[in-house]
Amino acid sequence: MIELIVIVFLGVASIVILVMAATGGSSTRVSKERIRVLQSVLLQSRRQDDAEDIDVGDLRKTEELSSIPWLNRILLRFEVVPRLRLLLYQANIRWTASLLLLLTGAFFIVPLYLVQLLTGQFLAALLAGTILAFAPWVYVFQKRNKRFKKFEEELPEALDLMVSALRVGHSLNSTMSLVSTECPAPLAGEFRICFEEQNYGLDFGTTLDNLITRMPLPDLKMVVTAMVIQRETGGNLAEILDNTARVIRERFALLRQIRTHTAQGRLTGWILTILPLVIAGLMFLIAPHIIGKLWTDPIGRKLIYAGVVLILIGGLVIRKIVNLEV
Repeated sequence: MIELIVIVFLGVASIVILVMAATGGSSTRVSKERIRVLQSVLLQSRRQDDAEDIDVGDLRKTEELSSIPWLNRILLRFEVVPRLRLLLYQANIRWTASLLLLLTGAFFIVPLYLVQLLTGQFLAALLAGTILAFAPWVYVFQKRNKRFKKFEEELPEALDLMVSALRVGHSLNSTMSLVSTECPAPLAGEFRICFEEQNYGLDFGTTLDNLITRMPLPDLKMVVTAMVIQRETGGNLAEILDNTARVIRERFALLRQIRTHTAQGRLTGWILTILPLVIAGLMFLIAPHIIGKLWTDPIGRKLIYAGVVLILIGGLVIRKIVNLEV
């Protein structure tokens, strides 16, 4: 009874906090981008001149990570918050780090309470809450991977545009501005940030490092490396970018061939993962008194736990086999 009261209290508290965080005031996206660019300038200025009295820690302490004061003070003490903010930026999700953490807590507590209320088995409720707590993270990483994939697909066309602009006499900075206006998102937004950072006074190498931090993609790293080497040693940048775009297109062609050959393995993984759940759902509709023994009998509960673990292990093994790095 005490466990049930505690779970109810935690569930109600998490929902209230979640609503407060979602309805709290926040800056616009444009303002946040300008603040981030200005902070990059301050950090670069500190690297160039250690004698300048710029306390980046004070800047970090004054920014607001949550609209809830006590939660904001807690989040400011942990270094994981900047990583969460970078992750949310890469996924292009307008959440705060506190909202992501609160969603994780809500997705853990609510299923925990419901399963505990329906079955009375605390271990099963804990397992369900733990699994569903990863749902917000899965959503964020899916959005992030989708944005990364779209960026990679648009990168060769952007390089072709830069090559054409360089060959007619444009500077590298003006070619970035051209990409930011002519190419679609998300590539246009990232190159626009690079262009604005250079206008704010950052050197070329720092803007490219910031671009790699925001979009840690192997193709982009190859492009940035080629641009940095050309800037230090000289050479025909247009030809270098043209060759880089051709290499990226060839890698995409090879990747599509690999995905074609591994399609059967990926389909097998999905079937083996979903099929036990589908069969369990059908059995629950057809003969609930038979399948009900799985969570009423101690041996049945052990079989459920073992089955979930084995399904997860099998899915991860198949994913590891079919996902080949190119």
